[in-house]
Amino acid sequence: MLATRSVGHYCQLCRGTWGLDVIKEANTRLADLFGLTGWSKGELARMVNRQAAAMGHPQLSTDTSRVRRWIETGETPRDPVPKVLAALFTERLGRVVTIEDLGFDRHRRTGKKQAVESLPWPPERTAEVLTEFTGMDLMLNRRGLVGAGAALAAGSALSSAMYEWLHTDPALSADAPVVDDPLHSAQATTAGYDRYEAAPVGSEEIEALERSVEVFRAWDASRGGGLQRKAVVGQLNEVGGMLSYRHPAHLQRRLWGVAANLACLAGWMSHDVGLEPTAQKYFVIAAHAAREGGDRPRAGEAMSRAARQMVHLGRPDDALDLMKLAQSGSGEQALPRTRAMLQTIEAWALASKGRGQAMRRTLGQAEDLFVSDKDDVPPPCWMQNFDEADLHGMQALAFRTLAEHDPSAALPAQHHAQQALELRCAGHERSRIFDYISMASACFIADDPEQADRYARLALLSIGQTSSHRTWDRLREMYRLTGRYAEFQSIQDLRDEIRTVLPKKSGPKSGTASV
Repeated sequence: MLATRSVGHYCQLCRGTWGLDVIKEANTRLADLFGLTGWSKGELARMVNRQAAAMGHPQLSTDTSRVRRWIETGETPRDPVPKVLAALFTERLGRVVTIEDLGFDRHRRTGKKQAVESLPWPPERTAEVLTEFTGMDLMLNRRGLVGAGAALAAGSALSSAMYEWLHTDPALSADAPVVDDPLHSAQATTAGYDRYEAAPVGSEEIEALERSVEVFRAWDASRGGGLQRKAVVGQLNEVGGMLSYRHPAHLQRRLWGVAANLACLAGWMSHDVGLEPTAQKYFVIAAHAAREGGDRPRAGEAMSRAARQMVHLGRPDDALDLMKLAQSGSGEQALPRTRAMLQTIEAWALASKGRGQAMRRTLGQAEDLFVSDKDDVPPPCWMQNFDEADLHGMQALAFRTLAEHDPSAALPAQHHAQQALELRCAGHERSRIFDYISMASACFIADDPEQADRYARLALLSIGQTSSHRTWDRLREMYRLTGRYAEFQSIQDLRDEIRTVLPKKSGPKSGTASV
């Protein structure tokens, strides 16, 4: 079970005689991560010196006593040491570790919000954070590995940290100061942009980037997030470099839109393959990028993805906190279909808590919003996959989830799953697998093992063709329901097949059975 760690308020910063920022308390983030590495302080000092020299800073000299001060007194080292440390910890722990994760906040802000992943960061930091995080992610070059110290921030902590920021108008690129030579600016140096590849772009290049997002999105819907995740992260990293330039306002907004779409897709793909803390960070980056481009509904949808992640991980209260933020942050610009999609996610979270009346009311609102959308305004590209099939699919999932608390919900779950299956078009194989599993699970709960066996086998026929860990998680939930019918030979055979198909887990997710 992933856990969250409470981080106390940072005390007032002061300027030291050596030009260092001194925090008069231990850096608990750095201490926790340092403890996971197994290094000694002397080893870390030597590695910092070697890594810095490899990065073009041979004059850097760090010793054991300085490492001790970073950890025990909260001393913040000068650049480029934080970036060097982030690279070392990322490689050692097998997951992305940013400068902020190490407890080094370059903007030295104080207060409660800093305790949650230094959120929200100032507008001028978005491209920097985007490029740094994707660069670290790519550096790992191995899929599915999450360090033992990875943790998800609670939904309530995320929403409270971002609430005021999301409800203010963004400082759009057109209003930002012009950078004459971004390749040699302090921001570019700090963010680690590639000095040879970053360049301004025109409308044709942005159109190509927008088309690439559609290709990646279609692949994800069909085959899952595993095979193309690194490609999406790499494309996002390139866009971060482009955003280090100040383009004309209309182009800059479109670039921010591409960044938001890629970041959200990178987050969804990361969630799909079980990289949960990484996914959460991408969702936050997506919300920031969308707000930089002035697209409040896109920012709200990004936060709704984080809410869906929370429900999947068995944390519906956190999901409801995030949905409040997503719905209020989307503003009046959100189309009825977008608001309907948000309502279905809230309904799923309510179903997880067994709140059937509230869930039904929320789904009713979603249906009303969906049918009220007259399609007179083209939906944004990121909403084109939410069609009638998806509406029924989410309703099936909500009723199937509620059926764990109220078995009478199994019948409407079957109805909506059947509707979703009839409406699913080609290219949405992963969603079809979810529909099969929802139907099979609802049939088991409704005491219809024969029908359940049929749909479970349809799911098994295609589940191996995707790289989605989420489908495996849902299959594990269905496997738990087969236990009461294990005396039936056909169900016993099904259980054997499921155990053969599913990969082994090191530990079960809350609410699921380990197979």
